Amino acid sequence: MKTKNLFKAFALIAILFVNIAAVSARNLDGNLIYNTEEKDGVMMGQTIYKMEGSTLLHYMKHNYQYDDQKRMTQSETQKWNNNKQRWENNLLVTYSYTGKTVTTNYYQWNNKKNEYILAPELTVTLDNRDI
Repeated sequence: MKTKNLFKAFALIAILFVNIAAVSARNLDGNLIYNTEEKDGVMMGQTIYKMEGSTLLHYMKHNYQYDDQKRMTQSETQKWNNNKQRWENNLLVTYSYTGKTVTTNYYQWNNKKNEYILAPELTVTLDNRDI
C-alpha cells in the first residue's frame, strides 16, 4: 500500500513538473520562434529560438521518431549550451505500445556517464480506451 501511495506521489510530482515547465515556456512564448521540420506530413523535429531584441538565439531542440504506424516512439530534447556553442542532450522520452497499453519512459542525460539514465519514478503505463 505504501509503495502504491509513493508511486502516486511521484506521478503527481512528475505532472506538476511538466505543468511548471509548460507555464514557464508560455511566459517566454512571446519571445520564442519555432522552426518545424516535417517529412511526409509528420513532425520530425522542432528547433526553438529565443528572440532577444532583433537577434534570434538558439534555445531548445526536439527530435522525434515514429514507428510504421506513425505513432511516436521517441522524443529527445536538447538545450543550447551558449558557452560551448553546441546542442546538448537533456531529456529522452520513449513510448512503447502493446495492444491498448502505452508505456512512457523518461530518461535524463548524465554528463559523467555520457548517456541517458532512466528515471523509473517517472515511468507511466496507461491503457488507451480509444483503441
